[in-house]
Amino acid sequence: MMKKTKIIDATGFQRAINRLAHEIVEKEKGAENLAVVGIRTRGDFLARRIAAKIEEIERRPIPVGTLDITLYRDDLRGRLDQPQLQSTQILFDITGKTLVLIDDVLFTGRTIRAALNALMDMGRPAEIQLLVLIDRGHRELPIKADFVGKNVPTSMKQTINVLMKELDDEDAVFLSDSDEMELKR
Repeated sequence: MMKKTKIIDATGFQRAINRLAHEIVEKEKGAENLAVVGIRTRGDFLARRIAAKIEEIERRPIPVGTLDITLYRDDLRGRLDQPQLQSTQILFDITGKTLVLIDDVLFTGRTIRAALNALMDMGRPAEIQLLVLIDRGHRELPIKADFVGKNVPTSMKQTINVLMKELDDEDAVFLSDSDEMELKR
């Protein structure tokens, strides 16, 4: 039997986006050299929303990119199925930029490690900061987010599911308890 608890509703989701955008602007003292890159898929949609909010605050366009980390993942070895490749779309030079790397859930840190490797193959940013909507703990690598929407301590048997209007017709975050061990990033 699985127990599912809504930990963030649509209103809380929007509040988190607003707060995170303001935190970025405050830390960077504006958005002059800023660019945002979202990890495909939900990180991409989150990045677009954060960038739109920063544009609203600062009244200037913010470059937004989408990063596909499929070929950089360390869990592909030994799998028989072909990875589903999608495109990376970063149509600006990242060299010298302050990048905000965005994902929905931070768990072991392996997704972020893969994203950092992919970004470094594209150029040398001045700085990379990490923004996640949910930090659920259980790090396997020394990775820490600079901006966090919500810290949600979890057990290894729990999962975090982020729903977004663009994909799921609603904005919400659920914590699920399961008898089986399921891992999400």
